[in-house]
Amino acid sequence: MSTRTSFDKDISIVISLYNEAESLTELTAWITSVMDREGYSYEIIMVDDGSTDGSWEKIACLARENRAIRGISFRRNYGKSAALYCGFKAAAGRVVITMDADLQDSPDEIPEMYRMITEGGYDIVSGWKQHRKDNKLTKNIPSKIYNAAARKITGIHLHDMNCGLKAYRNEVVKNIEVYGEMHRFIPYMAKNAGFSRITEKPVHHRKRKYGKSKFGVSRFVNGFLDLLSIWFLCTFGKNPMHFFGLTGILMFLTGGIIAVWLIASKLIHQSNGLDFRPVTEQPLFYLALVAVLIGVQLFLSGFISELVSRNSSERNHYNIKDTI
Repeated sequence: MSTRTSFDKDISIVISLYNEAESLTELTAWITSVMDREGYSYEIIMVDDGSTDGSWEKIACLARENRAIRGISFRRNYGKSAALYCGFKAAAGRVVITMDADLQDSPDEIPEMYRMITEGGYDIVSGWKQHRKDNKLTKNIPSKIYNAAARKITGIHLHDMNCGLKAYRNEVVKNIEVYGEMHRFIPYMAKNAGFSRITEKPVHHRKRKYGKSKFGVSRFVNGFLDLLSIWFLCTFGKNPMHFFGLTGILMFLTGGIIAVWLIASKLIHQSNGLDFRPVTEQPLFYLALVAVLIGVQLFLSGFISELVSRNSSERNHYNIKDTI
């Protein structure tokens, strides 16, 4: 018999926030208006990421007025990935929507994104802010460069990988683990978990009404480093020897061949009475030795990584689509 899953709600809206008390009343009123108009059963899960401006008190007040609102409060600031992880864990809706609390994401986009998941058969619908209302120099241009690199590395052709407004099939968020600062790459994590039906939808982007952005230019540098990390983990996470072993062998052979060639060349010249340069006086010989040593270290690193991987609790974790 096939496994069936029932959901308590049509939509779970997960909102990660940090010091956004000013916008919460307007945001929840807007979301409620859209949900009531469309007739959806829904829940709003607000995750307060250690705010210090009274955001949690505001959430508690709103929850008393609207039973659809639920709140999770961190004792300190852990980051957006941690907030989304806890929100995903609590989500009971058929479709899970993520959005920011700064009113730059429009709740009016939710109904169409919901239909693309439920009727269009997509696993993820990512928002695409075609006309950004941010500073062009500090946000728009770095964002375009970052997204171009992300498309090249991940193979997922999204124009705005980091857009906070996204819709997920519930099974997607229950089968991935968001940690560190990996919230930027949830589509890539989902793809590697077997959820490959990913598309995007142009969405309206509004100017920030209250407060200021919590992210600086440094997030693009950190984001690129995180992108390389998750690419490596998704590609070689279960078989690290395939990377370290191959790289180590190539370096070992390259250094070994160069060293042998230098020694053989010296011996040939010496035996024929020709001028020769001592091997130990040639910088290339020492570079070859360094390559040999690094190759051995990489190869041994591969063995150690394999031992760690074999003892991981996730070594036999597989996402099962269905059973009969």
